[in-house]
Formats: sequence, structure tokens, C-alpha cells
Amino acid sequence: MKKYINPDKDTWPKLLQRPTQTVSDIEETVNDIFKAVQTGGDGVIKKYTAQFDKVELDSVLVTASEIETANNNVSDALKQAINLAKSNIEKFHAAQKTDKVEVETMPGVECWQEKRPIQKVGLYIPGGTAPLFSTILMLAIPAKLAGCKEIVLCSPPDKNGKINPAILYAAQLCGVTQIFMVGGIQAIAGMTFGTESVPKVYKIFGPGNQYVTVAKQLATKYGVAIDMPAGPSELLVVADDSANAAFVASDLLSQAEHGVDSQVILVSTSEKMIEAVEKEVEIQLEQLPRVDIARKSIGNSRLILVKDHKEAIELINEYGPEHFIVCVENEEFYLDNIQNAGSVFIGNYTPESAGDYASGTNHTLPTNGYAKQYSGVNLDSFMKSMTFQKISEKGIQGIGTAIELMAEAEGLQAHKNAVTLRLNSLKQ
Repeated sequence: MKKYINPDKDTWPKLLQRPTQTVSDIEETVNDIFKAVQTGGDGVIKKYTAQFDKVELDSVLVTASEIETANNNVSDALKQAINLAKSNIEKFHAAQKTDKVEVETMPGVECWQEKRPIQKVGLYIPGGTAPLFSTILMLAIPAKLAGCKEIVLCSPPDKNGKINPAILYAAQLCGVTQIFMVGGIQAIAGMTFGTESVPKVYKIFGPGNQYVTVAKQLATKYGVAIDMPAGPSELLVVADDSANAAFVASDLLSQAEHGVDSQVILVSTSEKMIEAVEKEVEIQLEQLPRVDIARKSIGNSRLILVKDHKEAIELINEYGPEHFIVCVENEEFYLDNIQNAGSVFIGNYTPESAGDYASGTNHTLPTNGYAKQYSGVNLDSFMKSMTFQKISEKGIQGIGTAIELMAEAEGLQAHKNAVTLRLNSLKQ
């Protein structure tokens, strides 16, 4: 990890850069596959599945019997763990439900807001080096609570033409309506355009590699919404001498093992803590099965010593981390002043892994500095707010003249006439 001692603020932009991503070649590939899927449907999807996933499929739909078989292949212990996580995630997201907002803005003018579910949503779940069945819980549970009618899931098959049993178990447990063995760009394209098998959806959720990320961005050009711009996973920890160096190192490595382009940062007012964490990272790193991935990620990472907590929080808000861990004696200072973070973890016994799996909060969060503008996935991500209004005869008489004057001032005579006709009818 690169170490920085009291860096000058002028150097912060360079210091806080994320790993560079080259997307020009990716964009061309994504465009080509999108066009092919748009015209070729299932046949093209199967062709790309054979090319990228090295498996020939007769059908991309996962059948009920395949789901049942998969359920039998998940251990009881893992099922219990998944069910515990499901319970906590349901509790937290159900608590986010809000009542109708209703107000009479002036006599006879009633306005209200109600929420409606997005009818068709698509969930993308990576397979690859880590089958992220936990992400199904984070996406399907709020989708079900919101009342989404169709919850479509796409995940790549393995070389045997199967999806990880834990993914299938979690999907049926959480109310997914259809599951397809489709991965990568072709999965996003399938859910964007619809094929003979894969339904077209209105909004796509879920993480993925650079190709999936660019594909989701392209989907927005075809009228499909996405959860948020996404990039490699990242974590920032602020720690002083009250922190446990071994705990801090374990949290840094828990994100570093996600991928070679992940980034982790430690910010501290204590040089002693930085040195202790640096040693712990090296000790723990060698014990990880994914040591090669984590080590490359550590190369993108930083140890930053700052002079005081005020400078620390300023730097953290400038970075806008996806995950932010607070392990300091005066934690209230950071909780009161953090403005830009996807999710915050407080204290020595709150690992970031808790939010990834089972505490109840959602782990689908803005990365790449987008925490400055975006929220993480929540219940409202699967809903739309609709406004309603009803104006009585008294109401139009009270508000009408103002509308006429404003419409006329904007040169929109038909807008004015729509009110004038009503006012004149009441005079008669």
C-alpha cells in the first residue's frame, strides 16, 4: 500500500484517483453485442454463451425441477444463514415504506403523492469468481416488498450449464419470478430488448465487471433505467489509536479481494496505527485463497496520515467512499460531518462484511465517487412516486387568475384558455 504523510491539499485530487479504467474498446464490443441481440434474440444469446461461458445451451430458462435440485444441494447451515439475512433485510426495507403524502395547498386545491411499484425489473447476478447470491437478497427482497409484478434474474452458467445452487435457492426464496442462464453483456441486452425467452424489463439492477457496467449504461439509451453508475468495490477506513489494527486490516482486505481494480484506503491521525495496519495487512494477506487478486488491489490502495480529524473528514468527503468505516474515539464527529458515503459502519465490532450479508442494510451502493450524488439501493429504488391533484370549483376560482397571468407571460395562450374557459363557465 502506498503511504502518504500529511499530503498537501493540492495533491488530494491525484492522491484520491480511482484505478484507471479504459472503456473505449469495451464500448465497441458492447454496442456490437447489443445490436446482435436486438435482432437475433435467443439464438444470439446462446452463441455468446458458448463463446464466453464455454457451454452449449438448449434453453436459457431455469426450470422448476432444476431449482428443486439446487435447493437439495444447499446445506442446511447455509440455508439457515441465508434465512437469517433475509429476515434482517426484510425488516430494514419494510420499515422504509411511507404513507401517502396529502395536502390542500389552498382551499379547493388538493394535491397528493402515492408510490407505485416498477412493474418489471431485471436483476443481474454475477457468477464468475464469486457467485454473489447475497446480492439476490439485496435486490429481490425490496423488489418483492415494493410489489414489482415481474422480477427477472439473469446469471451466467458454469461450464456444466448450471447456476450455483445457492443463487437458485436465494432466488426462489425471495420471490424471483423467472431465472435465466445468461451472463455478461448479452444478459443486459436481453433484458433491454426482450427476446423469445428473456422478458424486456423497465429497470436493471445489479453489479458486474466493466463490460456489464458499460452495457447497463448503454441500456439507458434504449429507455431502460438502471440502479446507478457502478464501478469496482471500494472501502475507506478512518482509525485512530482506539482502533484494533488487525480488525482494520481485515476490513481493508475484505474489499481488496473483490477484484484487482478494487481500492481500499486507511486515513488516520496516528502514524503508529498506520504502521500497525500495514504490518497486519501483510500477515493476513498471505492467508487468503484470493491472495493474487487482493495483492493487486492493494497496489491501488493508500495509507494516509493527516494532521487532525477536521482534515480527515474533509478528505473523506472529497473521496466519497462506497463503504466508510469509523473506528475512532470521537465517532460522533465523523457521523455528524460525513456528507458523501454509500454506507457507514461504526465501531470496532461493525465489519463491512455485516452490511454485505446480514445486518439488514443494502450492499448495492454507489462507487467511483457517485456517493456525492446517488443513494444506495433501497425500497424506493423499486418504486415511482406519482402525484395527483383535484381542484374544485372554489379551487379553480382561487388559483385561476394566477395561472392565466403566468401562462400569458410565457406566451402560452392555450394554457391560459384552458383556465379562462372554466372560469367563464362558472360566472355564467
